[in-house]
Amino acid sequence: MAFEELLEDPVIQKYLHDLVGPTGMPVAAAPPDGEVTDEELAEELGLELNDVRRALFILYENDLAAYRRVRDEDSGWLTYLWTFHYENIPENLEEEMHRLADALEQRLEYETEHQFYLCENCSLRFEFEEAMEFGFECPDCETQLEAMENTRMVEAMEWRLDQLRDELNVEAA
Repeated sequence: MAFEELLEDPVIQKYLHDLVGPTGMPVAAAPPDGEVTDEELAEELGLELNDVRRALFILYENDLAAYRRVRDEDSGWLTYLWTFHYENIPENLEEEMHRLADALEQRLEYETEHQFYLCENCSLRFEFEEAMEFGFECPDCETQLEAMENTRMVEAMEWRLDQLRDELNVEAA
């Protein structure tokens, strides 16, 4: 898939934005063909050199950019020539979805295995053991804690987990 097609996808735009942030997004959204230096990118995009370098290294850490060093024979200075590898984005997104599914499974297990109590004044939530320690009174405002029903949250998490599993084509553990 070409860079242009990838960058038109709102999911990929959000993924890149989450990686590099708003200051790095011009770098991520305008990958040049071939090699480019960080200085050239900064000048072309009208950005601070440090912002460009930060974005490039974040992309590098996520296997979306690579560099090679070239030493200037006269000055001895190193120049970094960057290339972009956005063909790795689909694989990165899939890994991210697996991490999300794992985290959601853990949270779902926590929500189903615990009983919760809520202070409606302070919007604080306590596990049963904590609520019992406080005599079922909020430690901040001393109002009575109410048993909290989290069925809707559990159902929403199960629904989202099913969606992720379908998308990833994996079975429930």
